[in-house]
Amino acid sequence: MKKKFYVIIPVIAFSLILTNAFFGHLIYASPYDQDINKYSIYVHLEEQWKSYPGNILFDITTVWSNPNSSPDPHQIYYDPSLDIQEFKDYNFNELQFIREKPFVELKHEFSDCDESWKPMLYRYAIDTIRTQFQYLQGLELSGDPYAAIFPSIINIEYDHKELNSKLESGYVQFIPICTSKQITSYEYSVKINDDKNGFDVYFIPSENEIEKYIQDENSFDFYKEEGCYGKNFQSFNGFCKNVGKNSGLLISIPDNLNLALTKIIVNLHEIN
Repeated sequence: MKKKFYVIIPVIAFSLILTNAFFGHLIYASPYDQDINKYSIYVHLEEQWKSYPGNILFDITTVWSNPNSSPDPHQIYYDPSLDIQEFKDYNFNELQFIREKPFVELKHEFSDCDESWKPMLYRYAIDTIRTQFQYLQGLELSGDPYAAIFPSIINIEYDHKELNSKLESGYVQFIPICTSKQITSYEYSVKINDDKNGFDVYFIPSENEIEKYIQDENSFDFYKEEGCYGKNFQSFNGFCKNVGKNSGLLISIPDNLNLALTKIIVNLHEIN
């Protein structure tokens, strides 16, 4: 059955592209009805970290309902992966500290909600094919090429009590949402490429809770409904309802990373 899908899906996608090619401008239209905000956060850990010389890369995709999408087709259908020069504007390398341990964080210009894009039809078809292969293999659950949902996989290397002890000296990152609403709902998914370590993730009301968490993980505020947090996972998905416009994800990882570059994929999808 799966072999049939491997043949049928590319045929359908190619037919769709070819059909629209005869209608000129339609090939540049986007069938996707939400905006996409995609960016990365690179974290360089200094010598005081046990994980040194390892570094961390957060690969973040936020799909959201933007009522102010630009009418300019070059902006609406822009795909950042097609033009590396668009990533030339980075923020300054600023030395920061967590628990008196220094690190440098680097974001590029897409790290706010002002820059979003939608895929052109041909790109959407290609990405859909790729995602369907992953869906059939059980690697992701949604079938949406831009709002991938990973299966929840518990960390079995150690229990949550041991992870709590490791997180007391670990790294913490805030990932904000994009929304035009005062109250909204989000499904989300987080995955780490280090199979020897787990993470905790919480939906929190604002970035202000980060410092509270660092001081005492029992004193910070987070959304406590089921689906709004996950503890000791290597891959996790959840759905959190009625979150505020300043909310986002708190991701906590231990300071014993094994890889030269630990990659954490974060997908956020606003649900209308």
